[in-house]
Amino acid sequence: MTARLADIAAQAGVSEATVSRVLNGKPGVASATRESVLAALDLLGYERPARLQKRSAGLVGLITPELENPIFPAFAQVICQALTRQGFTPVLATQTPGGSTEDELTGMLVERGVAGIIFISGLHADTSADMERYDRLRASGVPFVLINGYAPSVRAPFVSPDDRAAMRLAVTHLVSLGHREIGLALGPARFVPVRRKMTGFVESMAAELSMPQARAEGLIQHSLFTLEGGQAAANALLDAGCTAVICASDMMALGAIRAARQRGLSVPGDCSVIGFDDSPLIAFTDPPLTTIRQPVPAMGQAAVRALLEELGGTPAPPSEFVFMPELVVRGSTAAAPPGTHA
Repeated sequence: MTARLADIAAQAGVSEATVSRVLNGKPGVASATRESVLAALDLLGYERPARLQKRSAGLVGLITPELENPIFPAFAQVICQALTRQGFTPVLATQTPGGSTEDELTGMLVERGVAGIIFISGLHADTSADMERYDRLRASGVPFVLINGYAPSVRAPFVSPDDRAAMRLAVTHLVSLGHREIGLALGPARFVPVRRKMTGFVESMAAELSMPQARAEGLIQHSLFTLEGGQAAANALLDAGCTAVICASDMMALGAIRAARQRGLSVPGDCSVIGFDDSPLIAFTDPPLTTIRQPVPAMGQAAVRALLEELGGTPAPPSEFVFMPELVVRGSTAAAPPGTHA
């Protein structure tokens, strides 16, 4: 036990006597110090004594469309940590092809008495979906928050990145490098974030290159939010003579790089590629991916705060909290190939 106390004390930056007081539930320890000792206990893999295990303030559901795209686990980690800090127990529910739908997962969580639900990139982002499902959920007394997507008819807090600003950042960067034929690879057009990116792209191409709307729209390709989808969209854009491709996800961007390489093109020498999300590990691709970073920590924490305000009886007016994305320049963008400058 002495070695264990020493390990915990070293990790927490306190004395062994302080660790002992915390573990034995003795008074006289500042709450911040107590939290440091408990965090050290968790980090070192020790089980907390039963008397120190927190009682949950309740369950909160988190529904994601999938976990293959690393942006969704990144959101889940931030949200689950924020909920746990507030004493709630997060319940992660993931849709799978041929498995449970969003409605089925929602029903399951409501049956289990969750205090609230956070949806990430759910049906609220799909303009073809029936939004009355969210009215029914609200009528059942379960508060909820929606991330990445917006439906003005739904009375709830929304949390989104500024997709139009994201396209402005990407287009401005590529134009500064001499690119003129810039393509955009997106998911299906029925999704709100896709439509916003389309608008931002067309506006930015007009502002930076005086490109007519119809011409810019001809440089947009819709596919799936997957590596294979990015590859298919990029092939069409490369056929159209594009020297740069902006993608709506990092996964799509990896597919675009694959498409370029299969044609014998180098990235970024012959073709520049920009992703979207700044997913974990994306800085370690070959080449390291230039991308638009979604402010995941800020967005996740804002979603939890909005839900806690609803639970606390002081809800903010139904509105959309919009977060500014950031261009992260790495190794997949470079000057346009010679002979392609305007």
